[in-house]
Amino acid sequence: MVAQVISIVDDDKSVREAEGSLVESLGYVTKTFASAEEFLASGRLHDTACLITDVQMPGMSGVDLQSRLIANGHRTPVIFVTANPDERTKKRALGAGALGFLSKPFSEESLIACLDRATGTIREVSFFESTVSGLDLEPLTTSKRGL
Repeated sequence: MVAQVISIVDDDKSVREAEGSLVESLGYVTKTFASAEEFLASGRLHDTACLITDVQMPGMSGVDLQSRLIANGHRTPVIFVTANPDERTKKRALGAGALGFLSKPFSEESLIACLDRATGTIREVSFFESTVSGLDLEPLTTSKRGL
């Protein structure tokens, strides 16, 4: 089986590398780009199963990239990540079909859930058990909720 390609667009190299490492650990192939323009010029659009992009970048923004893809007939699933979340941008991105709008720093689990939706991946329960192994998952009682 050929691994799906996840393209990552972010002007911050450390973010691209961190997201790339996480995505590769899930078995995907990653292609990283420092800008929306670099991604568009790369020729990788047609083999990209999902696009993870920053919202605010020099040049074309992630939301403008999404608009360009839609205008050109591409329905590539998009997941946005941002250090500066604002409701107007979030509504615009999600309204145009984005599968996620994550605020930095975000949990690995939230990105994984968005990727799974984008690629149709179903993970075994053991995968999720290992990601939450240190958490107290005991249901909250009324007294614990402060009610």
